Amino acid sequence: MADAHAKHHDYHLVDPSAWPIVGSVSAFLMAVGAIFWMHNSFAAAPYIFGLGVIGVAYTMIGWWMDVAREATHGGYHSRVVQISHRYGMILFIASEVMFFVAWFWAYFNVALFPNDLQQLTRTDLLGGVWPPKGIETFDPWHLPLLNTLILLTSGTTVTWAHHALLENDRDGLKWGLILTIALGAAFTAVQAYEYSHAAFKFSGNIYGATFFMATGFHGAHVLIGTTFLVVCLIRTYLGHFTPKQHLGFEFAAWYWHFVDVVWIFLFACIYVWGAGAHAGAAH
Repeated sequence: MADAHAKHHDYHLVDPSAWPIVGSVSAFLMAVGAIFWMHNSFAAAPYIFGLGVIGVAYTMIGWWMDVAREATHGGYHSRVVQISHRYGMILFIASEVMFFVAWFWAYFNVALFPNDLQQLTRTDLLGGVWPPKGIETFDPWHLPLLNTLILLTSGTTVTWAHHALLENDRDGLKWGLILTIALGAAFTAVQAYEYSHAAFKFSGNIYGATFFMATGFHGAHVLIGTTFLVVCLIRTYLGHFTPKQHLGFEFAAWYWHFVDVVWIFLFACIYVWGAGAHAGAAH
């Protein structure tokens, strides 16, 4: 009698998992805790937020370990499954692109039409010019340029790590990842320093709102990408990834290059073009 549970296809049907519900509940607690904490409306809000953060971190670690186990020891990532994963990652990055389209749309909507006749209050608020009157922008050729060079260099190091992996050069892979992670951390540090010296705030003006949403959202992606690469580095030291089986690293590299490209647009559009007459202002 044929085995009723025998696998007759190349796809991976995952086993039932508690991680989606655990992650959802944890994210909900984190969001609720953060909202109440920011409004100072509930004394236990910081603890609820902390509990949510711990739950999300626990979910991330546990779920990633399951996926890594499936890829390395389970043998579930067949060629067909890898193709499906690649399609999924491409669609995920495309959805992230749409997020940035929204921020760019908001920025250019006011930057290109600061004196829109159909938006009378806009003229009053902006003074009919962009950047708005009273806004002192960043010098694009100072910290923003430094961060641009950092990210472009990090794109080179992650590519070096990828080629080292394809050549089965484990040392090159490790050092390429280490340097990329260090550069990602340096970018975050420089951006934090830049934010702390901004001459404008997030609230109270459309320039600050669009600037911090676009660049801050990108900064969050740098943190996510850096975490992605740290996981890849840990897996590298555990002996994971081979020249023919390294989807986790490949997706991390894709994501990092996406972050690089978005920053180039941010630097060119918001820092350089959007600096206006204040391009040479020092902070």
